[in-house]
Amino acid sequence: MKKIGGFSAVPRSSIQVGEHLDFFLVEHVAPDILVLTERDRHLDVMTCISTLGNSVTITSSVVTHNAFGRAYMVPVGPAHRLIV
Repeated sequence: MKKIGGFSAVPRSSIQVGEHLDFFLVEHVAPDILVLTERDRHLDVMTCISTLGNSVTITSSVVTHNAFGRAYMVPVGPAHRLIV
């Protein structure tokens, strides 16, 4: 697993596809949606942050590639639901 190092909380005036937001790669940017990914040999994570009116929705998808990725997700999956 790559060390993610947490979030920097550095303010940004703009975000472009192909840039990194901390450890996430920016895949798509639109006024109402932001798609971020992180990939390594154990798993791929895609997170989508979208808005509709005053609602904000965060959706994440994880694809595991091997036994280590699956084992990692056993405690991490439920914990992330609580965090988000």
